[in-house]
Amino acid sequence: MGGGTGREDRGGGVSVAIFPKVAGRLTENAPLAPLVWFKAGGAAEWLFEPKDAGDLAGFLADLDPAMPVIALGLGSNLIVRDGGVPGVVVRLGKAFSKVSADGLDLVCGGGASGILVSSTARDAGIGGVEFLRSIPGTVGGFVRMNGGAYGREVKDVLIECEIVLRSGERRTLAVDALGYTYRHSELPEGCVVVSATFRGVAGDPAAIQAEMDRIAASREASQPLRSKTGGSTFKNPPGEKAWALVDAAGCRGLRRGDAQVSEKHTNFLLNLGSATSAEIEELGEDVRARVKAHSGVTLEWEIQRVGVAND
Repeated sequence: MGGGTGREDRGGGVSVAIFPKVAGRLTENAPLAPLVWFKAGGAAEWLFEPKDAGDLAGFLADLDPAMPVIALGLGSNLIVRDGGVPGVVVRLGKAFSKVSADGLDLVCGGGASGILVSSTARDAGIGGVEFLRSIPGTVGGFVRMNGGAYGREVKDVLIECEIVLRSGERRTLAVDALGYTYRHSELPEGCVVVSATFRGVAGDPAAIQAEMDRIAASREASQPLRSKTGGSTFKNPPGEKAWALVDAAGCRGLRRGDAQVSEKHTNFLLNLGSATSAEIEELGEDVRARVKAHSGVTLEWEIQRVGVAND
């Protein structure tokens, strides 16, 4: 439903969830598997695709504070559990996918892809953000997780971001306010990143394209990009590489149902066909247990896991 008041009636016509009016699209019991890279998992109780930042702010301001809210980007680094996601999942669509250059700054919507950011930078002669080409996902996710690759992280190029708090308040935060560490930020719980400003350096478009091509070729050679996967599964422990620990523990090719540890890159889990999210997550826990037993290292999940398991 769109442009109206959302209602959910269960038995006897009793309304148990009344939503504020929206200009965007609000859908009940929306399947999430088609929207995530693993192509597995349950439905969102409600999926909200706001028209713009004002629509999102008004919606959250009027929404029952007890209603949980999470943001969904490209679904690239995410396990949606099979029982679905209670509350509201916010998905930023085309209105949040624009990127513009202003001098050496890139003003990016929270739903913009890393490929669009880096190609816009190239066209404007802005270097230093080529690494974003290699990170699957959207700007909102990059900012939240301090995404990084090839020796660079978001904290190295971010100037500020605009967020909508769970309360509906809009706020602009400078990079120093985000408390960045490796693959972690201190963004407020339940907030949605609606835009970000990155700053690069002056560069030659041909040289920038060459670096983007190098990064793309490196990823293609080393990662299972054409598979149903969730990207890097575990964070690299200090001084270690997660993939090497997984490999040393004998997990290359390990399976649980249709879930498998990639033989091409052991820090990737794959859905070979009809794996459930439970099988994918359980396989990850199998890997963590084997690595702990072999090397004494406790791997931390990098993939976000949301929702509830099936009973």
